[in-house]
Amino acid sequence: MKKKDSISEEIGQLLIVGFDGTEMSPQLRSLLTRLQPAGVILFARNITSGEQTHRLLHACRSCVSTPLFTCVDMEGGRVDRFRNVTGAAPAAADVFATADSRLYRRHGKIIGESCRALGFNTDFAPVVDLAFEASRKVMSSRAVSADPRDVAAYAREFLAGLRSAGILGAIKHFPGLGEANLDTHHELPCVEKSWKKLWDADIAPYRALRRESPLVLVGHAAYPAVTHDRTPASLSKKWITEVLRKKIGYRGLVVSDDLEMGGVLKAAPIEQAAVEHIRAGGDLCLICHIEEHVIRSYEALLKEAQRDGRFARRVNESVARVLAFKKKSKELKRSAPVPTAAKLAKVSRQLWEFSEQVRLATIKRQDEA
Repeated sequence: MKKKDSISEEIGQLLIVGFDGTEMSPQLRSLLTRLQPAGVILFARNITSGEQTHRLLHACRSCVSTPLFTCVDMEGGRVDRFRNVTGAAPAAADVFATADSRLYRRHGKIIGESCRALGFNTDFAPVVDLAFEASRKVMSSRAVSADPRDVAAYAREFLAGLRSAGILGAIKHFPGLGEANLDTHHELPCVEKSWKKLWDADIAPYRALRRESPLVLVGHAAYPAVTHDRTPASLSKKWITEVLRKKIGYRGLVVSDDLEMGGVLKAAPIEQAAVEHIRAGGDLCLICHIEEHVIRSYEALLKEAQRDGRFARRVNESVARVLAFKKKSKELKRSAPVPTAAKLAKVSRQLWEFSEQVRLATIKRQDEA
């Protein structure tokens, strides 16, 4: 195991953190400087304008010594953090309804350009959950199809669009929330589905995209037919190490869904959830809001690494993977200039034009049907 001060400096590379506020505060500066997290994530609560968002992310970068993942959930439709700054982006299901793969890619590119303009380099999108009836109320327009081949086709183009704009993408929510009838923000869904059915359907997009998605985000649902218990996938060595890493052969970064969600807190307190996500084979713990939760998780990871040599080796493995990824990632090294009013107006106009293109393509397809 590494000596105490070395491991304490590196534990932060296992965390992507969220916070309140729209400006850098002394409290936030102190937290980021002390923990040296791998990344930060912003939500609509942190975003009031393009220039303010860019300034806030720049200030976050100045607190840490390695390239920073500057993250956002930006799918379009219901999950749109930029709506009040750039205007609304269409939902994945609406774009998919055009049946035009060029528009799938354009969706990723235009969302990627919005992200880049505001100072982000990582977008936790696209969703590759299958659009089954069970999850329709929860997922609605976030899921595009019940056919895994269609889902992979849309996601492949969306990821390519993000990439062309200099943005890292993440497919989610492994191994699939298509049959989950509860919202993981509040409850722990239990998906009663056989291994074979999961492998052939829900997991198929992850197999198809294993070399194309820089990150995979693991969801908070239990799959008792596979694990023989109600452990969420986000805390499951069976799912992360045995299935995602070994059986599928995924080599990118594995990130948890937000560990503050009710779905995972039903299974473990947050600091234990952070430890178990890393122990299971995850690389990055996503903790999206409360400073106390971030600190408790950091301290629990540090304490466990100092106590348990095997866990320390697991930590070192993920830290090395995260740092190696950062070293080679051009997306993390590129930074866009502060967006001008003209730049933001251009992004808004492109979004509106794209939304119109999607609407008209859908009408045309319906007329031809």
